[in-house]
Amino acid sequence: MRVGLLVTCLVDVMRPEIGFSALKLLESAGCEVIVPEQQTCCGQPAYSSGNREAARELAKKFIEEFEGFDYIVIPSGSCGGTVKTHYDDILSDQPELLALYQKIKPRVFELTDFLVNVIHLDKLPALTQSSFKGSITYHDSCCGLRELGVQAQPRELLAKREGVQLTEMNQARNCCGFGGTFAVKYGDISAAIVDDKCDNIQASGADAVVLGDLGCMLNIEGRLRRKGDHKTRVLHVAEVLSGDA
Repeated sequence: MRVGLLVTCLVDVMRPEIGFSALKLLESAGCEVIVPEQQTCCGQPAYSSGNREAARELAKKFIEEFEGFDYIVIPSGSCGGTVKTHYDDILSDQPELLALYQKIKPRVFELTDFLVNVIHLDKLPALTQSSFKGSITYHDSCCGLRELGVQAQPRELLAKREGVQLTEMNQARNCCGFGGTFAVKYGDISAAIVDDKCDNIQASGADAVVLGDLGCMLNIEGRLRRKGDHKTRVLHVAEVLSGDA
């Protein structure tokens, strides 16, 4: 099974270790993983900002680079949501490219969804002495949850991780306030939303908050630290599952 891994821009630039954790999980499940070297952005920022021309060019680039794989896996609910649910609109005036995309679309999966529903993963990589152990709470990022239906999948996998105990926070499904450019355009509203999220994380008493979208990770971790919380860890689900955290 040949899997193309879209690392995503934020992972590549901000937290490349998440990409390596995703790679480790997929390879441990028996996948042949290829990371196209020329991959860039999925087009989400351009699309969200109304720049359809740029989004269309990036969608075309994505299709050209990933069409040859059996599956395409993305460790991000927002990028996965863009490809899986918004390319139909982005490519609506490009019939030939849209037809090609329709052949690719069923093969696009968010990481935990792929591991649960395609691979049926039942064994995680072995823990090391430095692997995270402790209590966690899980934040459901908006795009993964509402565009891709990712909710039970990460929890099912985390239940298999030795040494990890999940405690659900209040309003786990609520937005963290990031929303891409929303956090820039409506800073006060965004800050109020993430404050609520951080309060719920802290009230859970968990050692770490775990999630599947780096935009949410950066927003939540930044706010926790500005509020003086330097103890609660903010981890991508791939890091915990792989034993790399």
